[in-house]
Amino acid sequence: MTYEKNCPFCNPQNDTNQNIVLQNETCYFLQHDKEQDVLEGCGVIVPKKHRENTFELTREEWNDSYDLLQQAKGYLDEKFSPDGYTLGWNVGPASNQSIPHSHFHVIPRYNDEPLAGKGIRHWLKQQENKRTKE
Repeated sequence: MTYEKNCPFCNPQNDTNQNIVLQNETCYFLQHDKEQDVLEGCGVIVPKKHRENTFELTREEWNDSYDLLQQAKGYLDEKFSPDGYTLGWNVGPASNQSIPHSHFHVIPRYNDEPLAGKGIRHWLKQQENKRTKE
């Protein structure tokens, strides 16, 4: 499948709060106005064609994602001057992928955040996240 009628990432122009900041042949870098409160400067890189998860990306989409990530970093560095970045893909409901269209999170991080220094591994390594074996 390459297009999903009700997918917000297949139709970014349908959401007035969704901004296409950068794009290339196969991908967009999007920022959503309502996500800029706590996660200042955050955005996602998404393929223009509907790919349910990251493992479905073509080599061209992978390469274009990389190129767009470099452009997005330049844009974010200039506009927000972050001290670091948290980057990541969520694949499937167990990883909290809430929109079934592949998207790569680009999250600027700042030294003055209350949770600065705590990345993805911090949250995943909490004792309450340990699986119980039966």
